[in-house]
Amino acid sequence: LSLSPSLLSPPHSAPLSRVVFWTRRPIMSATDDEVIRKRLLIDGDGAGDDRRINLLLKSFIKWCNSGSQEEGYSQHQRMLGTLGQCEFSMGKTLLVYDMNLREMLNYEKISKDIESNISAAHDKITECKKQIQQAKRIRKNRQEYDALAKVIQLHPDRHDTLQQLDALGKELEHLSHIKENVEDKLELRRKQFHVLLSTIHELQQTLESDEKLSDGEDSPETRMEIQNGQ
Repeated sequence: LSLSPSLLSPPHSAPLSRVVFWTRRPIMSATDDEVIRKRLLIDGDGAGDDRRINLLLKSFIKWCNSGSQEEGYSQHQRMLGTLGQCEFSMGKTLLVYDMNLREMLNYEKISKDIESNISAAHDKITECKKQIQQAKRIRKNRQEYDALAKVIQLHPDRHDTLQQLDALGKELEHLSHIKENVEDKLELRRKQFHVLLSTIHELQQTLESDEKLSDGEDSPETRMEIQNGQ
């Protein structure tokens, strides 16, 4: 069986005249579509391999039925030419097939390389994130250290502080002795003042007694008694 070339060409890859011819044909049934689909699959990439085989079969039949030697020789040459075209097309198809296999292997290798690179990139990103976290932690610690260093710089160092504490201790001890001496003197003065007050009080009493006696002697009654006695 052979079909018209216009039926084997789809509208998207056929020339304009064949497209017009194909669109004007009546709608085919599902069986015809399946046959055409199989024919297209057999035809390979649509280069007319199936047509060449049909022509080769027709040439072989004509060569078998040829009456004269010249006609047989002509049909034989045609068969050789068609066979050469078929062999060339088959070699081309094999080369394309081999190229496709190599390309597929190459694409698989590239895909594996890409997956490996993606995995390595993910690992590197994870490691970079860890490094960033560590860098942030170190930066925070340095900032805290700088803040503490500034606070420490505001205060004297340990040696000067110990010297100041020693000097303050000695001064405090000296002031404690002074305080004890002042308290002792104050206690002595208190006792002396108490004695002085007692003496003043006794002196005051003595003076009051003497004044009373003096007033008694100077009174008129006392004078009259003195005169009567005389």
